[in-house]
Formats: sequence, structure tokens, C-alpha cells
Amino acid sequence: MKFMKLGSKPDLFQTDGDNIRYVATGLATDIVVSIGDIKFYLHKFPLLSKSARLQKLVASANDESNDEINIYDIPGGPATFEICVKFCYGMTVTLNAYNVVAARCAAEYLEMYETVDKGNLIYKIEVFLNSSIFRSWKDSIIVLQTTKSLLPWSEELKVVSRCLDSISYKASVDTSKVDWSYTYNRKKLPSENGNDEHWNGVRKQQMVPRDWWVEDLSELQCDLYKRVIVTIKTMGIISADIIGESMKAYTLRRLPGFSKGIIQGSDIIKSRSLVDTITWLLPSEKSCAPCSFLLKLLQASILLECGEMGKRELMRRIGQKLEEATVADLLIRAPAGETTICDIDLVRDLVEEFVMQEQTAQTDSPAESEFQKIRDPGFISDASKVKVAKLVDGYLAEVAKDPNLPLSKFIDLAEMVSCFPRPSHDGLYRAIDMYLKEHCGISKSERKRICRLMDCKKLSADACMHAVQNERLPLRVVVQVLFFEQMRATTSSGGGSTPDLSASIRTLLPAGSHGSSRSATTNTEEDWDAVPTAEELKALKGELATLRLRDEGKGCVNSTANDGAKTNAEKVAASKVRGLLMSKKIFSKLWSNKERHNENSSSDTSESPCSTQGSKSTPSRSRRHSLS
Repeated sequence: MKFMKLGSKPDLFQTDGDNIRYVATGLATDIVVSIGDIKFYLHKFPLLSKSARLQKLVASANDESNDEINIYDIPGGPATFEICVKFCYGMTVTLNAYNVVAARCAAEYLEMYETVDKGNLIYKIEVFLNSSIFRSWKDSIIVLQTTKSLLPWSEELKVVSRCLDSISYKASVDTSKVDWSYTYNRKKLPSENGNDEHWNGVRKQQMVPRDWWVEDLSELQCDLYKRVIVTIKTMGIISADIIGESMKAYTLRRLPGFSKGIIQGSDIIKSRSLVDTITWLLPSEKSCAPCSFLLKLLQASILLECGEMGKRELMRRIGQKLEEATVADLLIRAPAGETTICDIDLVRDLVEEFVMQEQTAQTDSPAESEFQKIRDPGFISDASKVKVAKLVDGYLAEVAKDPNLPLSKFIDLAEMVSCFPRPSHDGLYRAIDMYLKEHCGISKSERKRICRLMDCKKLSADACMHAVQNERLPLRVVVQVLFFEQMRATTSSGGGSTPDLSASIRTLLPAGSHGSSRSATTNTEEDWDAVPTAEELKALKGELATLRLRDEGKGCVNSTANDGAKTNAEKVAASKVRGLLMSKKIFSKLWSNKERHNENSSSDTSESPCSTQGSKSTPSRSRRHSLS
């Protein structure tokens, strides 16, 4: 804190009660100045020698034969008038960052110019401001805070603009030149914690963080903070991410509960204004703020019922960098009156914003070069799509626990990222399984519809093992999982061809897997869309275990086989897969029409498909047999 003392005489200004001030001298006072409820008993000469306004007021009072002057509108009130009076008497006056603006405005009101007397109060205060206050980082911030109660005087005297320029300049200076004190409690530097390294016993020069100024500006009121940030942005020196960090720190400081997704305090209007201001101040650059902060800001905007334009702007920004979000960030509670726990409609809109940015970029400039596409913020990379697909899978797994979540909303959100590249569908399988677990009462058609979302070919070995034992999946899906696991094992063990399948088996595989149409009867469709029995799951689990053992054995053989035996191995593997599919009673259902004879089913896994015969009757769910 910088101080300036004016005058050399001790403070002889005394009080008589609460509302009377007088100068304790041997001379009788000849004028009374009333400032509000307080009366000052003074002498004309020292006052008139410094203040042009008091000269006019005294002259007017003499014309009316009155020795009392009433002043109602002096900036700062009695306290600042007392400072001016002390200066006129040559008494000691102490100026600091807290009272200097008030004294400057009062001196302007009393017209204490150089034309009235050399070295007058206005001149001395201006010297103090320029040589001391505006050169100090923290004093400039304190002075800026005091200007609000002194409007419009502080604005007209350009004290506010000079404070803004001083603060913005210091915030934009190179960190190597920062040699003043500042507050930085969010994350201490190693040197500030006493943990910095030494070299030959000499302490290394302390490094100033790029956002060293953020904490101190958080003390400003919202309107003043807004003006400082606008001035900083206008200078164009500080990067967008640092400005965004400042807004994040300011919001956390000014909105209690913001980090927890709640708004504390009763002043809703003030909080709403703050959120709108932060949204408006965000730099246009994509890197200006982390996605988690933007999502919290959007959540606060919804809770405070801010304007729709601000919400749309936040959603657009979040959509641009949705791949940075986490599942926890997206778990935003649904508005009051909704049946679901989380706002899945909002997340769907955010994913739509993510998808739309690429479509918008392609529409605006369809013929741009590859180099331009890379630079264009609307271009979405495959890596970003993979992250967003994984994010949506994780989010669906969480919201699937909500018993009130409609199947249509689950499927709509999942289908929005269905075309995104996914190296694995394990996350989607987990979400589907969670939904089936929490919504066990859904119909066969709904169960079939939700299972169509995942690609069984993209399940990991662990997910396949879980799916084969999953009693919640339709039997059709369980068989698909086992089939593709068999195909994968055949390929990995040296076979490169796909086993030949009849049209009936192809009907159970996902559309497009083999390009065939369905030919099974209606009863067969219903049978395979139902959930499997425990005996069937046990049998399928045994088939998968057998498959893995065979795969390991074949892998050992193939590791020593030569290239000439590869073709023969492919034929043997394909034949065994076909035999395995044909031999078991569970798979014989695939091509039964009306009846079948269980005694004609073969148990030889190497037998050709033609040797398997069955009647044409479709068995009911209660007549299923377990596999041995």
C-alpha cells in the first residue's frame, strides 16, 4: 500500500459531539459548512485561498447575510470534505489507495485547481496517482474497486479508464518482468513451497506462472471484472486459454457450489448476470476453456434460467470439444418435472452439435483442400469420433440404471454415434446389458431392437465370454456371439476363409454380415428372439471353452507348419466349424421348419452339414434340450 502525506502541521481538527468539527486555534471561526448532518466550524481565508467553488458559495452567502453554507452533493461526503479542509489548513493528510479517488473527486467538486493556487490539491493527487498508485498492481485494483461508489465523477475524471489501462498492461507484461507482489493460492509453485531445486547452493530464479494475475482480479465486482477482461482482450497479448482460466477462477470464486453443479445464495438475479457475463466474455478460440468448465457453466445457466442465446452459445462451444468431456461431466440432472434422473435430451443435443460442426463445415466450403480441412475447426478427426463414441457408451451405461429411462431415448442417443469408428463395442454391450438388467420387463421386440445397436464381431474375448453366459440377451444374439468367436478363432489359427452357411443360419446374423435374406418361419423367429434357458447357456459356454482349447492347439501346430500346409488347414478348420454348427441340437433349430427328430442329430463335430437331418416342427421354449 502506497501512502502520501500532505501538510506539515499536526492534526488540530477536533470534534465536539458526533456532528461538529472545528479547528482548535485561537481565532474565532467565521463560517459554518454543513455536509449532511455534520457541521464544520471553519475560517474563510484558508478555504477561499484554495477552493474556487467555496469562493462562490461564500460570496452568495454574504449577499444573503448568512454565515452558513450547505453542501449536499460533494463526492465522498463529510470524510472527503474533511480531507480537503485539512489540506487547506496545511494539516497532515494521509492519502492511500482507499481514499485517493474520493479525495480527487471532492477536490474536483471544490475546484481546487492550479489557477487558484500553485501546488493545489488536485495537482498533488494527480502526481500521487501517476507516480505511485498506477504503478502498483494491487493498488490499481483497490482504486478501481473504490471508483464504483464515486460515479459519475470517477468516470468523468478518467480514473476508471486509467485503472483499466494500468491493470491490463501489467497483466499483459512478460512474466520475466513481473517484480511486484501478487496473490496465487490456487496452485503454488515449487519455489513458493520451498521445494525448488538448488544449484551449487544458489537458488534458481523464481518462475512466474503465466496466469499469476488471475486470483487478484477475482476480487473485482462483475461489471468491473468485465471491463478489465474486455480491455485485456483488446490488447491482444494474453492467450485465450489464460483468459479462460481467469474466467474459470472468477466463476468458482463468485458462485459458491458451482463446481458441484449447484447454485448457493439467494441473489438469483446477481448470479444470473454473472453467468451471462462469463458466457459473453469467453474468447472465440476453441481452446479458451476446458469442456468440463463449459458444461458446468451450461448447467448453471439452466438452473438460473438464463437467456436462450447464452445457452445455445455454450452448447455450440461444448459440441466443438465434446471429446474432452467425461461421463461425470455429462451427468446433469433433469429439470424439475421430468421423470428421468439425468437430462438425456440435453446430452443428445450436445452430441448433435458435435455431429453438426462437420456437416456445417462441409456445407460452407465443400471444395476446400486437405490442408484447409486440417486447419478448419469444423473438421472432426476419427480420433475425436472414437472418443465421443466411447463417451456416449459410458454415459448410456450410467443412465441405463434409471428405471424411468425410455428405450426410445436410449436408442436415439446410441444411434447418433453408430456410424462413428469404434475399435470395440464392449462399452456399448455394457450399456445394453445394464439397460436389460434394470428394465427386465421389456418385450421381445424391444429386447431385439436394443441388441441390434451392437456389432457382435467387435466384442472382445472377455465380452464374448460374458455374453455367452448372459441370460438377459436373446438367444439369437448369444448364437451370433459364439459364431463370430468361432470365425475369429478359425482365422487366428490359420484359416482365412469364412465357413459356408445355409440361408437359415444367415438369418440369425446381423444384416449385412453375409448378404442373405431371412427364410425362417415366424415361430422360429420368436423362438430365437427369446432369452436362452440356463441349459442352453451352459452348452454355449462349453462350446466357447472347447473352441478356445482347439484354438490354442491349432496355434501351436501352425507355429511350426510351413506355408504349403496352410490351404489344407483352412479347409479342415472351415469343415470343423460347419460340423460344429450343424451337429449340436442348439444349432439344428436354425434350419428346422415344422418338425425334427432328435435321434437323427449327429454329435460328430467333423461331420459334413449334409449328414444332419431333422424333422420340420419348431420346438417350443419349454422343450429345449441342453447340449452335452
